[in-house]
Amino acid sequence: MIIFGKQCFEYVIHHAPTHIQEIYLAKDIEKPLFAKLKRLNVPILRIDNKKAQSLARGKNHQGVFAKIEPIKQTPFKALLDFSSLVVLCGMSDIGNIGAIVRTAYALGIGGIVISDRDTLNTQALEGIFRSSSGALLNMPFSFHKSSLSVANEAKMKQFTLIGAGKNNKNILESTPNKWAIFIGREDTGLPQKLLNKLDCTLHIAMCNGFDSLNASVAAGILIDRIQHIKKEYYG
Repeated sequence: MIIFGKQCFEYVIHHAPTHIQEIYLAKDIEKPLFAKLKRLNVPILRIDNKKAQSLARGKNHQGVFAKIEPIKQTPFKALLDFSSLVVLCGMSDIGNIGAIVRTAYALGIGGIVISDRDTLNTQALEGIFRSSSGALLNMPFSFHKSSLSVANEAKMKQFTLIGAGKNNKNILESTPNKWAIFIGREDTGLPQKLLNKLDCTLHIAMCNGFDSLNASVAAGILIDRIQHIKKEYYG
């Protein structure tokens, strides 16, 4: 798997150096960073701009690349041992998925389930990795074909099922011991069949007659809200 861009590159260097197999440089870098790369004991190869553009598929690479071990998914049933999950339902925008991974990791969520979409290929994982600023490397995640099945299995493991919705339903007065929040597509939200299985839904009230909020922003607001539930949130 090839990762690129200064932020992702330095994240791997500092937080997961043992994952690195090779390093490719398309430009000179600072001497302290180059010295650190040499201490990793992996091949460091110079590449020209044409090769760099090919590896980055035309995206902004900032001249630094690393070949790392493939990112491994966590078995779905293992995620059910965590106390908190974020379940993405039918979300197709790689940038949003990566941003939610980044936020969830920063806020201490146990794991991510990506559901109701085609299986994740290497190119999709590379995109999620970049947009998560590297957090995907340390965030347990799994792909599951059906969010309905995720809901059923999580319920059997005593999770409280929470959804992002158009209104508040069944107000929670304290943060549950185990909970999973389901985030739907930006255009259609969560399907009704799934909403019927959830214990409650949370709504983000907006002002100025504006009712559009990016899915990753909404996810961050709701995760923080669940972690610090107070009745005034729903007043």
